[in-house]
Amino acid sequence: MGIGYLGDPSLNAEERSVKLRKLRLALMVVLAAIVLFSITSGSFLVVNDLQRADVIVVLAGETNRRAAVGLQLLSQDYAPKMILDVPANDVIYDQKLMDIAHAFIQKSPLRQSVEICPIIGLSTKAEADDVARCLTQTKGRRILVVTSDYHTRRARSIFQHQLRGYQIFVTPASDATQFGASWLKHRQWAKLNFDEWVRLMWWELVDRWH
Repeated sequence: MGIGYLGDPSLNAEERSVKLRKLRLALMVVLAAIVLFSITSGSFLVVNDLQRADVIVVLAGETNRRAAVGLQLLSQDYAPKMILDVPANDVIYDQKLMDIAHAFIQKSPLRQSVEICPIIGLSTKAEADDVARCLTQTKGRRILVVTSDYHTRRARSIFQHQLRGYQIFVTPASDATQFGASWLKHRQWAKLNFDEWVRLMWWELVDRWH
């Protein structure tokens, strides 16, 4: 039975009381759901299933954190090889990002174990397809994906969907200036939390079925 209109003159006092209790219960459930989402939505986005793999794949973006974490994991023998995703057409001032990435790698003592994967696509789904092409010469089927903490859940879901023949693990490159699980504490965290949830829902409800 629906809650109905409490001001309906045809309702007696007992019926109004029952409907009012149902209305209060419904509002309490909605409020509890909102509170629970506020508490857990940020931490839900973050996945860390760090495991040894055949190759580490560092996703494009936030180069100040992701690449450093990838190299650290490479030095700790989490994989014998690392692939660094770099947008092929991006330019920073007058320098191609590909050239900057090559120079960055050459400075590393691990440079012999690092390859660049040119990324053409503008979405994580398209990036996964680009990575699949770069993996054709790589032996093994275990991939450790490094990306920003808030992006880990969506990235894992996308890579698992797009790279069906591979076992996908994911680990976060965290940056407290950009995101934290307690997203209500900072405006930037709240903005990223909202944006990532929109992208996650779009992927799960729409984009993965195309």
